[in-house]
Amino acid sequence: MQTVDVLVVGAGLAGLRTARLLAERGLRVLVVDRRKSVSVGVRTTGIFVRRTLDDFDLPEHLLGPGIRDVLLYPPSRRSPVRLTSERDEFRVADMGGVYEHARRAAESAGARVVMGRRYAGVSVGSRSRGGVSVGSRSRGGVAARFVGGEPVLAHFVDAEPVEARFVVGADGARSRVARDLGLDVNRRFLIGAEIVHPVVAGADAPAFHCVLDPRIAPGYLGWVVDDGREAHVGVAGYAGAMRGGVRRALDAFVADAPGHPAAAGCPGERRGGPIPVGGVLRRLACPGGLLVGDAAGAVSPLTAGGLDPCLRMAELAAAVAATYLRTGDQRVLGRYDGGAMRSRFRGRLVLRRVFAGVRSPGAVEAAFGVLRGRAGRAAAARVLFGDGSFPDVRARLADPAIREGLMRG
Repeated sequence: MQTVDVLVVGAGLAGLRTARLLAERGLRVLVVDRRKSVSVGVRTTGIFVRRTLDDFDLPEHLLGPGIRDVLLYPPSRRSPVRLTSERDEFRVADMGGVYEHARRAAESAGARVVMGRRYAGVSVGSRSRGGVSVGSRSRGGVAARFVGGEPVLAHFVDAEPVEARFVVGADGARSRVARDLGLDVNRRFLIGAEIVHPVVAGADAPAFHCVLDPRIAPGYLGWVVDDGREAHVGVAGYAGAMRGGVRRALDAFVADAPGHPAAAGCPGERRGGPIPVGGVLRRLACPGGLLVGDAAGAVSPLTAGGLDPCLRMAELAAAVAATYLRTGDQRVLGRYDGGAMRSRFRGRLVLRRVFAGVRSPGAVEAAFGVLRGRAGRAAAARVLFGDGSFPDVRARLADPAIREGLMRG
C-alpha cells in the first residue's frame, strides 16, 4: 500500500497548484483524478482577470490578447452600456494547456499525478481494526471525528487504497471529499454551459459581451468573449428557473448572441457544470484534510469568477497544511477559516440574493436606466475592473505561526 504525506483529490487548477506548493516544501504528494487527462473535461471559461495576471506567473503563450472593452446588454439587446478600461482587464486562456502546464510544474516539484483513478471515500485510523467510516453519518447526523496524527486511508474504485497523513479536497463544486471529512459543502449553485470555437481572424477588436436577461439566464447572464482567436459563448443561471434546461438556453442564445463572430471550421467544444455562488464555506479544514477551489466555494458570489480565488486560496491552504504537518499543532488549521474570509465579500452576497430574485425582463430594462448614469457606470466598472483581490489571504500568510512553520520547512 502506498503511503504519502498529502493526497490531493482533483487535478484542476486549485489541486495542482496546492500539490506543487506542498511538494516544494518537501512533502510527499500524490494527486489523483478520475479523468484520463487533465486537458479533457474542462469546465471553466478560462477568463483570467488583471489582478491574477499581475500576481501569478501564467504561461504567456497560453493566454489570448488583452481585453479592455465590456458591453452590457439589457434583455432587448438595444443600446448596450460600454465600459472601457485604460488597461488590459481580461485574457482568455487555453485552459487545457494551462492544466497541462500546472501538471508539469507539480511533477517537477516532486508531486506524483495519477489520472484515471476514481476516488471512493476515506476511513480514519487505518491501523486500527477495520478503521472508522467517515462520511457515513449516523441518524443523528454525527460524522466520525479526526484526531491529529491518525492516518487517513483513501479508497478508490478498482485500485488499492492509499494511506495519507492529510487529504486535500479539490474535487469540484459537489465535493465528495468535503462530505467524507465532515466539512461544509456548497448548497447554492448556478448551472452554466458554453461553446468554444475558433473564429475568423482579423474581425473586431477583442471584447467581452454580457447579456442580462432572466429569460435565458435567471440570476446571472449570457456572455460572448471574443479575443480574436476563439469565441466563448455561454449562459448560466439557476437551474430551477431555467426553462428547458441550460443546454436549450445555450442553443437559443448562440443563435443571436451579440458580438458572436463567424466560426472558422467545425463547431467547437462544449463545456458546462455547476458553479457554487454561496461564497467561501465556513468550515474548510479539520485534522484529516482541507478544501480548495470550487470544493471550498472559492468563487465570487457576484461575478462567478473562480480562477483568481482558487489560486490565492491554494497559497494559504498549502502554507497551513505544510505548517500543520510539520508542527502537529491543530490550532494552525484555524488560520484557514472560511468564516473570516466571508467578510471580504458580504456586499457581493447581498447582490447575489438580489439577482436571484429578479425574474422580470422589464425590471432589468428599468435597471439599465440607472446603469447608464454616471453612478451606475462607476459601480459597474468597480465590479468589473476593481483592483481588490478575492479573497484577501496575504494577511494570513503573514501570520507568525504560519511563517514559523514555513521557515522550518
